[in-house]
Amino acid sequence: MQDSPLETYDFETGMYRPPSEGGSASLLVRLTRNCPWNHCTFCAMYKSEKFELRKPEDIIQDINVMNDIYLQIKKMSIKLGQEGQITNQAVGEFIKKAPGLYFHPGISMLLTWLASGGKTVFLQDADSLIMKTDHMIQVLNHLKTTFPTIERITSYGRSRTIARKPAADLEKIRKAGLDRLHIGLETGDAALLKKIKKGATPEDHVKGGQKAMEAGFQVSEYWMPGLGGKTFSKDHAANTAHTLNLINPHYIRSRPFTPRPGTILHEKASRNELDRLTPKEQLLEIKQTLKALDVTSKVCFDHAGNFWSAPNGQLLLTHDYEGYQFPKEKENLMALIQKGIDHYSSPFIS
Repeated sequence: MQDSPLETYDFETGMYRPPSEGGSASLLVRLTRNCPWNHCTFCAMYKSEKFELRKPEDIIQDINVMNDIYLQIKKMSIKLGQEGQITNQAVGEFIKKAPGLYFHPGISMLLTWLASGGKTVFLQDADSLIMKTDHMIQVLNHLKTTFPTIERITSYGRSRTIARKPAADLEKIRKAGLDRLHIGLETGDAALLKKIKKGATPEDHVKGGQKAMEAGFQVSEYWMPGLGGKTFSKDHAANTAHTLNLINPHYIRSRPFTPRPGTILHEKASRNELDRLTPKEQLLEIKQTLKALDVTSKVCFDHAGNFWSAPNGQLLLTHDYEGYQFPKEKENLMALIQKGIDHYSSPFIS
């Protein structure tokens, strides 16, 4: 293979992926640009960008470019007597021939993925399943053929998109290689879903989640403690638990509400128009949700937003991606939550 000019190394990389996919050094492959809904009042992602479906041939070209980079580095490694391993020296020698790659937003991600064994992939951006089924299968087949070391492929997915997708298509996509779906539930309360302009109902969430489970995907549902403030707290907790019980996903991941700059809810917070929960009230709401959960899911707090501390000053809850297995570890988790509530009840803790 001849050394290629810089322009042949052009491939797209989006900004966002779940923490569990970054921690596992996932390859980021961009199938769509931005979010097809993009009206949620709590979300700052993609707000300045227009949604676009990418052509499958362009995505396949990106995959080919990333593979070409891999082959060039492997070739350099062999030349250096390093048996094709992805070493710093081999990478450095390759980059010398294409110095513009120093500034490519995706090159560090690609190199980290290659060095870690090339096992996991995350499909960007916000709702890959909105693609035509045959297009997605075409991309998945090419991805797995090009990189046979891949063991897991994951993506974000909107409940409503999944609910509208034929069950047969979902199963075809799963069999083609998409293994895990990350779904933003946020809440199971109908009034709160409408207030935050989620573009989905509890029924959409249940239908989408159940169809994803039935198709054989590994499903992560994300819920947002504190999203409804004091006004919605009890209904938010109760109805979210009810919705999750009907889905019984593999993972339930906590993403506590924080007003993000550039969002409607941040503007309201800056005007003191939100009745936000204190840390103690957040834990009380989480306790209500967890108590009502009747699932076999892993409940996870794998995000910095789950900040509560224990009396010893350490984090109250583990940020491990595998979390707490229900029902086996439910009692233990409930005890930890109560310990946090007692801690934040101290007059010396705000």
